[in-house]
Amino acid sequence: MTTITGCETRDVRFPTSLTGDGTDAMNTECDYSSAYVILQTSDPNLTGQGMTFTIGRGNDIVCIAIKEVAKRLVGKKLEDLFANMGKTWDYMLADPQLRWLGPEKGVIHIASGAVNNAVWDLYAKSRKKPLWKLVSDMSPEEIVNSTAFRYISDAITREEAVAMLKSREAGKAEREAKVRQLGYPAYVTSAGWLGYDDEKVARLTKEAVTAGFNHFKMKVGQNVQDDLRRGRIIRSIIDDPQYLPPGHVPRDPATLVGKNAGPTGAVFMIDANQVWDVPQAIEYVKQLEEVKPWFIEEPTAPDDILGHAAIRKALKPHGIGVATGEHAHNRMVFKQLLQAEAIDVVQIDSCRLAGVSEVLAVLLMAAKFGVPVCPHAGGVGLCEYVIHLSLIDYIAVSGTMERNVLEFVDHLHEHFIYPCSINAQGRYNVPNNAGEGYSIQMHDSSIAEYEWPNGSYWVKSNAEKAKA
Repeated sequence: MTTITGCETRDVRFPTSLTGDGTDAMNTECDYSSAYVILQTSDPNLTGQGMTFTIGRGNDIVCIAIKEVAKRLVGKKLEDLFANMGKTWDYMLADPQLRWLGPEKGVIHIASGAVNNAVWDLYAKSRKKPLWKLVSDMSPEEIVNSTAFRYISDAITREEAVAMLKSREAGKAEREAKVRQLGYPAYVTSAGWLGYDDEKVARLTKEAVTAGFNHFKMKVGQNVQDDLRRGRIIRSIIDDPQYLPPGHVPRDPATLVGKNAGPTGAVFMIDANQVWDVPQAIEYVKQLEEVKPWFIEEPTAPDDILGHAAIRKALKPHGIGVATGEHAHNRMVFKQLLQAEAIDVVQIDSCRLAGVSEVLAVLLMAAKFGVPVCPHAGGVGLCEYVIHLSLIDYIAVSGTMERNVLEFVDHLHEHFIYPCSINAQGRYNVPNNAGEGYSIQMHDSSIAEYEWPNGSYWVKSNAEKAKA
């Protein structure tokens, strides 16, 4: 029987800080980076890839943590791990000395996410299915058994989860066929980075409209007048029918209730990346009401449950919702956000949470509470990951994609063997290759070029700096 024999890690960093990609009010210099793991097995033709995302320095620390987490799986039989992925997750997270460093948060947790994602990648590849198909084909009992359930039974019990999943089963085949045909709705952030000048914002917004997108997000938080100016630029383009692609019929704003949609059916969102205190957030966002955002994302510290609730209550009369989750470090934070009615939108992150098993816990809770899930993506590899998670949510869990929308950022996809893609309607195409697993395997050539510090790009860059 096939067993896990070891792991390799790769510290891969891309110089995105040179172009301002990823810049926001909190994170002004971002080198999108992947702490990448390859789980090796006794079958030379079967390996599992996983990663977690950082923005540069410290990526090496995560790689060290990944090696320590993965040691716990060496010698384990794959089929024993796959038989109950929830128990596998519990076992992975139960190393007492490593758990002490969290528990279930920080570097150890995101390292655990990389490893858990790699185990799921192995599982999907062994069954010759893309990950979303593997999970959505499971029975309700199998999905619940694959979920990290500890500490959330006061929000949703296993029995409730099974019953909810069973209620969705009848339409699974139809939903799968529909999303294969249409694609999964996406929104674009690529035009809204704080490091871009007005000309670039306008140009990229026009390109995004032409590409079929109708949800757009902009970074805010350094200067309210600058944010209003940039917001007006984006609104002036997305609300103007002249910029729509030929033959495109504008969406009826009445079908987008609660999203502050403009006359073309375009939706605008803003993201502060945690830069404000609670009173600051409320007063600042009120001043942006003119540009009609659907929601403010990460208005304050990601762990501040009651702060988010206060912001949501204060902004509700202004028609602006609250979203968060990119830095919500475990399922318990999401549980409390939902219980406290603190958010209008759940934003899961594919590797801030500790892998697919913990993501399933959040999807189940969000579905029970009736809150849409709009995953965080961008970075490197996150778009490749999260299309699988949104498909699982739509087909097997929530049964809806009418209010949901998945972030898309057009950066670094060329480094993956199975890159995500967008159709002409601004929607994600459904991953459909039997061998791609969780879609996160990088080209060897990309690793050779961008591995830190000895990849060819970094050797050349450091040599040039030394000469200067």
